[in-house]
Amino acid sequence: MRILHTGDWHFGRSLEGRSRMKEQADFVDELVRMADDQQADLILMAGDVYDSVNPPAAAEQLFYEAAARLSAGGRPLVVIAGNHDQPERVSSVSPLVTRQGITLVGMPSVNAVTVHATRTGEIAKIAALPYPSEARLNELLVTEGNEDDLRQAYSARVGQLMGMLAREFTPSTINLAMSHIYVLGGVESESERPIQVGGAYTVDPSALSIGAQYTALGHLHRSQAVKGEGMIRYSGSPLAYSFSEAGQAKSVTMLDISPGGQPILEELFLSCGRPLVRWKAKGGLEEVYRWLDEGLDAHAFIDLEISLSDALSLGEIQRLRKSREGLVHIRPIYPDMEVMEMEIERSRLPLHEIFRKFYQRQTGGAEPDDGLVQLFLELVDENSTVQEEGDAP
Repeated sequence: MRILHTGDWHFGRSLEGRSRMKEQADFVDELVRMADDQQADLILMAGDVYDSVNPPAAAEQLFYEAAARLSAGGRPLVVIAGNHDQPERVSSVSPLVTRQGITLVGMPSVNAVTVHATRTGEIAKIAALPYPSEARLNELLVTEGNEDDLRQAYSARVGQLMGMLAREFTPSTINLAMSHIYVLGGVESESERPIQVGGAYTVDPSALSIGAQYTALGHLHRSQAVKGEGMIRYSGSPLAYSFSEAGQAKSVTMLDISPGGQPILEELFLSCGRPLVRWKAKGGLEEVYRWLDEGLDAHAFIDLEISLSDALSLGEIQRLRKSREGLVHIRPIYPDMEVMEMEIERSRLPLHEIFRKFYQRQTGGAEPDDGLVQLFLELVDENSTVQEEGDAP
């Protein structure tokens, strides 16, 4: 059986007010072509269909179109809800689509999903667990205790749920697992907001030791394997959704699996979507305009950091934005900021010495008196104390 694993579509998401719907539609086109060209027998979508619990109508329409096209000819499609999805919204159209081979799992269940591959005649059993928050599990995992207690309880509960689903695995079926969780060891990106991806809601890989031949994960946006029993993998998001993902190659995962066999994996890279890039213009505005004239990263969204000696005027900011609509962020960096950052990072000088040097630079060489230095140190100490108190449980 040939299985295509994807996830984290986040339909309806924008970038600083810039719509990504055209790119998401292009992704659907590319995904359908891949599924057809690769003769996929089953498609697994590992959560976060939408970017919010109340997505725009255009995002819902795009998902329905994607589901219809991917399941054409009776090809099974199994979708679970992620943390960004409203579970009931994802599964609400199940009565209309089940006969087309589309399975939509909104809330955690005790039953595995069974699918039949027409081309090969094989049967797959899928331990499919949608995002298992405490609210969706309808239970409080820990009434008292610290973060470590909650982490252990959460991981144990996920393992228990996966184990229950895996009871339907048999030697003659292709046995798969799928969930939308943060597994210990995964590499995060800023775009997995706004929930806490790690911390107390971290799942130990041992919780996924249920005998699955392949575990398809969603939630983290970088495609990656996770160490654990069997083959465990995040497919990653199809588009870069934050500048923390700049330079990442986006992909989906294609697998060949037989009952009892070792999966054969191929990463299929996507060409859709505008790249996200970071520019660091040490040469100031002149360098930025040269890059713009050269057409550098012409189709990209750009996070610009520009070194300047004088303040950037509103007129210059407007001129830059008119020069390239893809300029998302424009952050001026001034000499004092760079010097201070270097001193903080590299210098081993005591804090009061760093303050003295900063004061001298700001005043043209004047020496701060001892009283001023002491006041600065007291303010730093007071701020640290307030932060520590605010962090206390």
